[in-house]
Amino acid sequence: MAEFAMPAATRSDQPERRLIAVGTITRRDGRTTTVRATETGVTGSITSRCPVCRRTFEDCTCTGGAR
Repeated sequence: MAEFAMPAATRSDQPERRLIAVGTITRRDGRTTTVRATETGVTGSITSRCPVCRRTFEDCTCTGGAR
């Protein structure tokens, strides 16, 4: 009877991974903060919203938008 030895499992190389995009959105006290990171850099914005009509302060026409 012949004995057959199985070779040890070989590890294949993992494909190269790269970051495409990652980001967060935070909403607090009528402000929305958006941050996004990509290979080319980081971008972000802060948007203030009226607590009554939820429009940006620039677009707000109600009395809740008064600063």
